Amino acid sequence: MLSGQLTEKVGFMLNTEYKNITVDISDIQVSNDPKEFLVTYALGSCIAVIVYDPVSRVGGMIHYMLPLSSTSPEKAEKKPAMFADTGVPLLFEKMYKLGAKKENMIVKVAGGGKLYDDNGTFDIGKRNYTVLRKIFWKNNVIIHAEDVGGAKSRTARLYIDTGRTTISSGGETIEL
Repeated sequence: MLSGQLTEKVGFMLNTEYKNITVDISDIQVSNDPKEFLVTYALGSCIAVIVYDPVSRVGGMIHYMLPLSSTSPEKAEKKPAMFADTGVPLLFEKMYKLGAKKENMIVKVAGGGKLYDDNGTFDIGKRNYTVLRKIFWKNNVIIHAEDVGGAKSRTARLYIDTGRTTISSGGETIEL
């Protein structure tokens, strides 16, 4: 009975049918395989943009570190997903190649926190989020749900079969 109770409590985590695709820092992953889920860990000041098209059942995620590629064009050339302004458009392009359509996309955002006190000198999390909002505003993209800011680390998951998105932090999991 204990095993059944545990399965009921954590549900999807024990489902061995899913294949875990890790989205590393400065990385993008997209999928149309209903047996996969995308996951990224340790979102502090970094941001995960999680996008899902429920019609084509295509999902994608980016874990970017910095807002603007102009701070290091040579790094942006090698790792465009390191920056919001080069990585986010690339995420959408990759999703379009798998059949996703902009008008169907559901966009969710997590991260952008402030895990240590730098007296506001850098405030990378806030800058990451502000630049993302500007990119979306200019491109007519609406954020449907978000879990941003604060002083916590987050793990984000996107299940390709349903578009279910969860954010875990400090032993708690919420659905976005």
